[in-house]
Amino acid sequence: MAPVITRTLLERLPKAELHCHLDGSLRPATMLELARDARLTMPRDDAEALADFMLVRDARNLEDYLARFDTTLAVMQTAESLDRIAYELAEDAAREGVRYLEVRFAPILNVQGGLSLREAVEAPLRGLARAERDHDIVARIIICSLRHLPPGTSLDLARLAVDFMESGVVGFDLAGGELGHPASTHVDAFSHARTHGLACTCHAGEGDGAQSIWQAVHQCGASRIGHATRLYEDPILSEEVKDARITLEICLTSNVQTHAARSYDSHPLRQYFDQGLHVVLNTDNRLMSGVNLVDEYQHAANALDFTFDELARIALNGFESAFLPEAERERLVARARADIEALRHG
Repeated sequence: MAPVITRTLLERLPKAELHCHLDGSLRPATMLELARDARLTMPRDDAEALADFMLVRDARNLEDYLARFDTTLAVMQTAESLDRIAYELAEDAAREGVRYLEVRFAPILNVQGGLSLREAVEAPLRGLARAERDHDIVARIIICSLRHLPPGTSLDLARLAVDFMESGVVGFDLAGGELGHPASTHVDAFSHARTHGLACTCHAGEGDGAQSIWQAVHQCGASRIGHATRLYEDPILSEEVKDARITLEICLTSNVQTHAARSYDSHPLRQYFDQGLHVVLNTDNRLMSGVNLVDEYQHAANALDFTFDELARIALNGFESAFLPEAERERLVARARADIEALRHG
């Protein structure tokens, strides 16, 4: 018999998180400390009030949700801050049973204080490496470009990602406001990444429809899709995505906040899973969404009636979809399988 789903069980379930933004996952107390050091003013002056302020409750759409990032980015302009924030994110994730973490961010947004693009990548890599030494977690980076940026900037960021392939960067992504900013504009960046053996994901189907996902798959060559909330609008594309084993990086809470989904219980995750699509659960932005990965698994269980065995399958999907060399990925999968079996019979 499968064990009863409790929060403790979900904490013990080995998990991989593939869609987590560095600039959306800061500790409020750290934001206040960094702001004091930089002589900046935060919207609130204590950690609890700041956490409440940063939680998005009033977004009309994806663009409203993204407006909060100006506050976090203000304290992410030094190597020391980027190192610390990355370390703390991996530390927090490890405490909730995350064994593998891919942290994504757009380093072009972290150079306002004088850092070079390379320094803006090296700093969080150092923080994640320290977290690996201190905690039971493997952590890597995905470099993002943003849809509203010029295509040449995206190409520069893809080149930057390729330069760090041997140092902890495992993927390239396109994020940002989706509506009116087609991924097809940035095909050269994706082509450069894929030509050099770097895996690609792409935000799509969150702030725009299934056509956006079609571009991510067919024009950009993404092997994973961030959100894909509106994939159900195109049944033919859904079958193509299923047959190609393209992973859908599902973020329940942020999808509800941005109105990409009306509610948890109407989110298409259940439909996708039952259809046989390769889905994984993620937090997206822990600070703005007020969640950790255990919360997202709990939402899937409570609102969408996922069983323990189904949640375990989603957890394994995460490890199997990691942007890692095959041998390293298989080691993580094998360990997760063994630990899930122990939970199932223990």
